[in-house]
Amino acid sequence: MASESLAPSTSNDCETSCVSMVDVLREEEELEADATAVLGDSDIHNCTYPSGYIPRQALYSCLTCNGQAGICLACSYECHEGHDLCELYTKRNFRCDCGNDKFPGSKCKLYPTKDPSNARNKYNQNFKGLYCVCVRPYPDPEDEIEDEMIQCVICEDWYHGRHLGNKDIPLDFEEMVCTGCMQKFDFLWAYNLYSQETKKIESDDSTDVVEVGGKQRSNDSPKGGEKKSTETSLPTCKGDAEANNCDTEPVMKKAKIEKSGDPKQEAAPSCLLKQLQSRDVIARDCSTFWKAGWRNKLCVCPCCKEMYKDRGITFIIDESDTVTAYEKRGKDKQTPSSQYDKGLQALSSMDRIQQVEVIQGFNDMKSELSTYLKKFADDGKVVKAEDIREFFSQMEARKRQRAAAPFQYFCK
Repeated sequence: MASESLAPSTSNDCETSCVSMVDVLREEEELEADATAVLGDSDIHNCTYPSGYIPRQALYSCLTCNGQAGICLACSYECHEGHDLCELYTKRNFRCDCGNDKFPGSKCKLYPTKDPSNARNKYNQNFKGLYCVCVRPYPDPEDEIEDEMIQCVICEDWYHGRHLGNKDIPLDFEEMVCTGCMQKFDFLWAYNLYSQETKKIESDDSTDVVEVGGKQRSNDSPKGGEKKSTETSLPTCKGDAEANNCDTEPVMKKAKIEKSGDPKQEAAPSCLLKQLQSRDVIARDCSTFWKAGWRNKLCVCPCCKEMYKDRGITFIIDESDTVTAYEKRGKDKQTPSSQYDKGLQALSSMDRIQQVEVIQGFNDMKSELSTYLKKFADDGKVVKAEDIREFFSQMEARKRQRAAAPFQYFCK
């Protein structure tokens, strides 16, 4: 692989302190991906308030001004520099609060004419810097256990993996629904079936027999009624049921298939949810993990759409609402090639000596940049684009001074 030959050889005494340029580029690529994931589809220069309730955007809560309000990315830079900001990652259907009645005596510098409040905004404990059922900050200085935080796709709160009620967390999930939301919207268990096989067996006398997990349940049949069976698989949506290993005992909810004698009614569009609920559904006291595309498998019949609307979760059937879709929109705004690709291309055109000089120059820049940024961290200030330009201007000036300085020769 070409990248393997780009790393210059180093002496043994600096192997632990030096890194190859390829390592630097890979680290840069990871940071670039993280930034794109959070900020890629957000506006860094303009307040998002005029755009109304944005389907999804990066938000912050200013604990210095108000712990129960959300501000957009641009306002976090321009209006709340040096404040104690809490990163909320992304929230859906939110309008920037900066400068409204939640900030008495303060106006938004980017868009000062705002309504007193945003009635459709929804707030949770995250806006106070608290998360999970343990109601703790993140990172928690008193928590010595390393644990990832996972966001519930419905309530959008963040939870420690160990507080989700699951023995194991699958590695291939895209979205998670927390325990509380699974209890509140328990119809989702029908899409997260633990029954692996369900068949409807029809007899001559229209008696239904339902087999669930290999066990048969049937209505009483009149004597002499010989059964003939046609196996018809009911629509299923396998929602990683086996992966959702819970610590608690399941609660079985049973329902029988209702069969109508009206041919017209049978010909009408059926409700997938009702068909799934006719099977034995196991509801557990835990969270659930769902693979990519699971939203497309939810029923969208008129009754279910009305149910989503009444319960305030119409977003659940919208694929563009997912964080994955948000991140993709951000990536689409970026340049076609990453810094990693550009860096490898540049290094490939250099000889070994030039590569070593590039690495040495980068290490010098990294050291100087760390010193430069430390003062911003100490003062609690936000680093702006002009600050970075100033740093590189100063660095370029020092480089010219070193180049212009006469060589000194010392004779023994």
